[in-house]
Amino acid sequence: MNVKPRSGRSEGPAGGAAGGPGGPPAVGGPPVTAPAQHGQHPRTKAAQREATVAALITAARELFAERGYAAVATEEIVQRAGVTRGALYHHFRGGKEDLFRAVLVQVSAEIVQRVSQAAGSTEDPWEELVRGSEAFLDACSTPEVQRIVLLDAPAVLGWDVRRAIDADYGLRLLEGALQRAIDDGRMLPGSASAMAHVLAGALDEAAMVVARAEDPGAARAEMSRTIRRLLDGLRGPGA
Repeated sequence: MNVKPRSGRSEGPAGGAAGGPGGPPAVGGPPVTAPAQHGQHPRTKAAQREATVAALITAARELFAERGYAAVATEEIVQRAGVTRGALYHHFRGGKEDLFRAVLVQVSAEIVQRVSQAAGSTEDPWEELVRGSEAFLDACSTPEVQRIVLLDAPAVLGWDVRRAIDADYGLRLLEGALQRAIDDGRMLPGSASAMAHVLAGALDEAAMVVARAEDPGAARAEMSRTIRRLLDGLRGPGA
């Protein structure tokens, strides 16, 4: 999860999706821009390269969300992207797995952007945490995020890689929000870093429960109440 950085702080990935226009470069792949419009052709090698990478990420993301990583063949990806198999391996040396990593980074950055926007609707450090947590659970309730981030990412890349991406796209900013809440007396004194790890873990597990639930709506409501009780337990005297 992520929250709104204060003025003067780094905005992190909130300015746009990783690998997308205005966003940070995708991990495991080069910077990405939107593909050329139909009937237009990139005029430089750099633009052509960016358009090819963008087409591959877009095609792979759609297919991974539809059927899952294991059920998608590289041939399907290149056909949908309108490029050759050689182009895929030229830009993503590890093939489908590296391409999946780029997709994961892009989706993760978009989650951070969504959470940042929700948290940014208030100046109250406590409400930032509450609204950011709710926005994170909302984002993780979408089928695309459930399939790519919650279910496939740990299986394909392993938990260490998944957690490293989470740290890059949320944990640092979550820690900053917690520190502001502590400084304002809205939370009990303590280590913001430790709290961030515990809260991030709780949110990830809550999202996983919702993703696997027979009744996602009921599970989402229960997880929301549980996260709120967890936050309430950390309230400071100024809250």
